[in-house]
This record gives sequence, structure tokens and C-alpha cells, in this order.
Amino acid sequence: MFLILGTVIGAGYASGRELWQFFGQESVLAIGLFSLLFSYCCYVIMSISQQHKSMHYRPILERLIGSRLTIYFDGLIIIYLFSTTVVMLAGGGATLHTFRIPYWFGVLIIVGLLIVLFFWDVEGMLSMNTFVIPILVTLLVFVLFVFTKHHMTEIPFDFKHHANWPSAFTFTALNILPLVAVLSAVGNQIRRKGEILIASIGSGVILGGISLLYNQSLLSIANEIVLYEIPLFAILKHYPYFWVLIMSILLWIAIYTTAASGVFGIVTRFRKSINLPLWLMSAILLFIMIPMTSFGFSTLIAILYPIYGILNLYILAAILLQPFLNRSGG
Repeated sequence: MFLILGTVIGAGYASGRELWQFFGQESVLAIGLFSLLFSYCCYVIMSISQQHKSMHYRPILERLIGSRLTIYFDGLIIIYLFSTTVVMLAGGGATLHTFRIPYWFGVLIIVGLLIVLFFWDVEGMLSMNTFVIPILVTLLVFVLFVFTKHHMTEIPFDFKHHANWPSAFTFTALNILPLVAVLSAVGNQIRRKGEILIASIGSGVILGGISLLYNQSLLSIANEIVLYEIPLFAILKHYPYFWVLIMSILLWIAIYTTAASGVFGIVTRFRKSINLPLWLMSAILLFIMIPMTSFGFSTLIAILYPIYGILNLYILAAILLQPFLNRSGG
């Protein structure tokens, strides 16, 4: 469950930027639908992963979209994981730079911590999320709860207007690729169906609850959000500097978990064909990425993200239809 949460709660989510971009006004139903869709997708992915005892995402892709399309999607997923991880490394260096740590030293810190994480192989990834994600979630919920208590007389739930409900599908699709990449790598770790139920339902409920509380908090300061690159800081503006410092650390942790998920997805994909320890594969990959953190990625993102959007929606449709295709023998 914490592995799933760690994959989704990246810097974009924790900062509030993703939620504000996809939800906002008239989104109570959208967030409820997202919670259900997300739980269902996690259940399907983990069920297939358990059946195949998978250690990387390719067998799961073949089951979802067929072997012919998997050849193309496999390459796109590798590029997606690689590019988002490079952006996270750059973000990690930039975040530490606000604490007067030199940019390149900040990048090396996050790279070093990622390499150390994979000394413990898959167990390192699972243990890290089990330790870090409860802290991240608790801090985020605490800040949102205190803000709600002191700055909102009531939480403005609108149960009559639901024009934004289609966002449930696009926001779920946004998180599908990293979920497939990460959950497919732990198929051989899943022992019982009960584990799948707890992980999928638990993560869906927690994410849905946080998303709803976060979105309603942002709605109450909608006029101020345009002034902030990071919506979370609009919430924190009346807090002592100590809390701004704490939440900056929280954002860095979110960047770290996202980068870890990206590296994990790539190295587990190649671990059978490259006979090296996971930590050494991670080190080689990360040192290839380091020089790229100085590039401007706006052009790359402008080209790749529309492709990822189509890719994500296609895989989401394949996951939603999977049980029906199985019954019909398709």
C-alpha cells in the first residue's frame, strides 16, 4: 500500500499543482470516481503480477495490450521513466539549493541516497516507502486539517454540480504508467489475494480522502493560487516559517520517492538481461542521468507528454476492460 502511495504522491501531487490542474470546482464526484478507478486499476495490475510472479513490467504489458504493441509501449515507458527521473533529480538539487546547498551537491546527495536504497534490492524500496510515506502523508494531512480548522468555517462540498467528473479518468490515467512499472516489479512478492485487496482499497481510500481535503482547501483560496507556483505555499503563507521549512523537506521527500520509483521501474526491467546487482545498475543509470539535469527539458516535455497522455489513456482502457476480455477469451 505504501509503495503505491509513494509512486503517486510525488512532488506534483504533494505541492497541490496536479490536484489543482485536474480538479478544482465541481470535483467531489470526480475525486470519488478517481478513488474507485484507482483501487480497481491497482487490483487488476497486482492480480496479473501475482499470476505471472513478475519481476518487471513487460509480461504485464503483454497481457494488457498484446505482444505486438508491447514492443512500442516498452520503449515509450523506458523514455517516460528516464525523463521523469531526470526532472526529479534536477528538482531535488533545486530544492536543496533553497537551503543554500550548491545545486550540483544537492543532485549528488539525492543520487547517493538512491544508490544506497537499492543495496537492499526490492526490500529496500518496500522498506523505504513503509517508513517515509506514513510521515509524508501524516504531515500533509496535519497541515490541511489545521488550515481547515483555522481558516474555513465549513468545508464547501458541492453535491449538486459535477461538471468536472471526466477528470477522474484523466487523473487516474496520469498515474497508470508508473503504477504498472512499479507494481509489476513486485509480483513475485505477493503471496495472497488479501494483500492485493488491502493494498488496492487502502491506497484508493487514502488518496481519495487526501485529494478531497486538499482540493477543498485549495478552493477556499482559489483567488490567491495564481500568485504561487506551488499551491501548497498559498496554504502555508499564514504559518510560521518553521512549517514552510518542514513542508519544503516534505516536497523533497516526495521528489525522492518519485525518483526512486522511476529508477526502480527501469532497473527491474533489465535485471534479467543484465547480470549486475540492483544497486550497481542504479548507480550506472543515475550517473548517466546527472549531466542531463542541466538541460532545459521544456521542449522534450512538450513533445513527449502528449504521447504519454495517449499512452496512459490506452493502458487505462486496457486495464478497465481486462476482466471482460478474459471472460470472452479475447
